[in-house]
Amino acid sequence: MNLILLAPDDIAHQGLARVTDPRRLRHLREVHRAAPGDRLTVGVVDGAIGRGELLSLDAQAATFALEGLDQAPPPALPVHLVLALPRPRMLARTLEHVTALGVKRITLLHTRRVEKSYWMSPELEAEKIRQHLVLGLEQARDTQLPEVTLARGFRPFVEDTLPGLLEGRRGLLAHPGMPATCPRGLDEPTLLLVGPEGGFIPWEVERLLAAGCEGIHLGPRILRVETAVTALLARLF
Repeated sequence: MNLILLAPDDIAHQGLARVTDPRRLRHLREVHRAAPGDRLTVGVVDGAIGRGELLSLDAQAATFALEGLDQAPPPALPVHLVLALPRPRMLARTLEHVTALGVKRITLLHTRRVEKSYWMSPELEAEKIRQHLVLGLEQARDTQLPEVTLARGFRPFVEDTLPGLLEGRRGLLAHPGMPATCPRGLDEPTLLLVGPEGGFIPWEVERLLAAGCEGIHLGPRILRVETAVTALLARLF
């Protein structure tokens, strides 16, 4: 936790903030080994970053005096990530990784090779998703929560949603065997589509290409989804 991320409800009057949840308190004690008088980096969800002086810390709460919340968070990546829904454990890690890298718009998509049981996972509950996003923000010293949407049908997504997402964006379909290598150093708005374990089926690839996406690949190696997404984002941006 490289940033103490404060919700608006954590902030009291007179520039004070009070942290009460067990996870952050445990991190302050066991990782930061914080003590009153320490100054730590703090930020407000969807707001600015600054410093906070720790006034008190016990098993129930930590109190900070906020100082100069006037720094902007790091810039976001110009990408909307469309990710075929991974298995629950991989979803948790992937959300944390892409949030730390600066992705601010994520769509989780159903495809043929996505197990239907994945959509019943507790990991898709709004609060669970938020917890993973917060962990990514804390890692990267960021405050801007990503927007996550669920697309439970492939055909409705391609026919009704994808055309709008491609307006003003370059669509890139990452899939093994595509003709073009992954480009580098983009700064234009981009829609990046990544398939599930086993990849998109041929019919899905055809529909995405027909909709206006460009097929790209990362080379001959077949990577896990979380590895592929991280590699793609690092190379593209």
